[in-house]
Amino acid sequence: MSAAVSAAARRTADSLLEECGRTYAAEAGIRLRDTPQPLYQVLVLSQLLSARIRASVAVAAARALFEHGMRTPRRMADATWQQRVDALGEGGYRRYDERTSTQLGEGAELVLEVWKGDLRRLRAEADGDGDTVRAGLQRVTGIGPAGADIFVREVQGVWPETGFHVGAKGLQGAERLGLPTSTARLAEVARGRDPAVFAAALVRAALDRETAEKVREAARSRP
Repeated sequence: MSAAVSAAARRTADSLLEECGRTYAAEAGIRLRDTPQPLYQVLVLSQLLSARIRASVAVAAARALFEHGMRTPRRMADATWQQRVDALGEGGYRRYDERTSTQLGEGAELVLEVWKGDLRRLRAEADGDGDTVRAGLQRVTGIGPAGADIFVREVQGVWPETGFHVGAKGLQGAERLGLPTSTARLAEVARGRDPAVFAAALVRAALDRETAEKVREAARSRP
């Protein structure tokens, strides 16, 4: 870690990762690799997380979809609208279940048509440009700017050319924890750590004031 990073920031970063150092993909049971199936699953999770619903519910809904076999765009597209609704409801995702079921079906069809079911084709098209990746993702039904940001944040460990990314919510978490609030300075704090895990932990701190306070207390007690 750079010498420019303060001792207080290092202590906070250590405490943050100990308290909530896990990506949302990992929580949803996705074994992330740069292969078609887990990348598609992260896309589904990103859509669910971007709605105005608790993150825990979005994760549970994603797990339910995957447990019902909808792990690939082909399986998602081939499932009936009602099967998708039922899986979303099983995960507690009831407020937006009908609309989301439609979007998931249409989105899967687009991924199959445009990228042959393989989001690595989008990666190749973008040629290392994160903005191009996010723009491409927003072609998918149900994926807006927030969903595209979540996807890039979660996959940055396997798509490092997109650059360190925490998103607006991650910056809110950094501010709550007293960490730098610029992406460049946060990248210095995160140096040597898994960037996706660090970014997700910042988001968790933004979403849960109690978690953020636990991290701050733990950081103050570190030597």
